[in-house]
Amino acid sequence: MPLRPAKTYRYFSGPAYSRKEFVKSVPVQRVTFFDHGNPKGVFPVEFSLVSLEVGQIRHNAMEAARIAANRALEVDAGKDNYHLKIRVYPHQILRENAMAAGAGADRISDGMRRAFGKPIGMAARLSVGQKIMTLRISKDFAKLGKESLRRAAIKLSLPTKIIVEKGEEFLR
Repeated sequence: MPLRPAKTYRYFSGPAYSRKEFVKSVPVQRVTFFDHGNPKGVFPVEFSLVSLEVGQIRHNAMEAARIAANRALEVDAGKDNYHLKIRVYPHQILRENAMAAGAGADRISDGMRRAFGKPIGMAARLSVGQKIMTLRISKDFAKLGKESLRRAAIKLSLPTKIIVEKGEEFLR
């Protein structure tokens, strides 16, 4: 079954659904690495991608954002000149009540009766102002770092903002 659009899972209501020990067949979350580059390096410039709304980001969108940001940095800056860290983890289990479609589906499907749904993915719940990813980078590649976070923000379903935490003088 294809993925539903991100807008169907962007906002949430109700308590967290994250206890994996009670859920059969929890899908594997797709974010493979949470740190890229040189984590031990000392970098004068630091950016963060921050959420502007309360909502959820699916794990496959987080992985797409990570790949987009890291690809731009790795090719142009090199692995030793930055450190990219994903700051959120997808704990929330997403469910979907798959409706049968086609001829005779009305006799097979129960509709909304007992419509709890099967687990289809994972998501990270965010609050306003929460950091999604942080990038520390050398001053020579400061503009590239900001551009890579902008590319990552395009992949996410929530509105975001890039804030400069330190090293604003290197962006001029």
